Amino acid sequence: QVQLVESGGGLVQSGGSLRLSCTASGGLLRTRDVGWYRQAPGKQRELVASISSGGTLNFGDFVKGRFTISRDNTKTTVYLQLNALKPEDTAVYYCHVYQTNYWGQGTQVTVSS
Repeated sequence: QVQLVESGGGLVQSGGSLRLSCTASGGLLRTRDVGWYRQAPGKQRELVASISSGGTLNFGDFVKGRFTISRDNTKTTVYLQLNALKPEDTAVYYCHVYQTNYWGQGTQVTVSS
């Protein structure tokens, strides 16, 4: 069974940075499009960023250049670099492999003002 595992969340002050990681068993991330989503309490899950197998990037409108998404050279890990964080970025961040039902368990990001 494939498992997606996110890590790297935590508590950070406004303006700070975090790097989230998403790994998967079985080399799943090597050939698939991958997205990072987030969900804040009382809100719908929304796209943060995605990266296609060919390297095409897509970002949510709210990102405005603050976040980046990338893969490592072995393509076994997808990273989400969060910069210039704001309190409204507080949410659980999830990794998802497109065209599958695979979602990670989520990692909490909390930004204090």
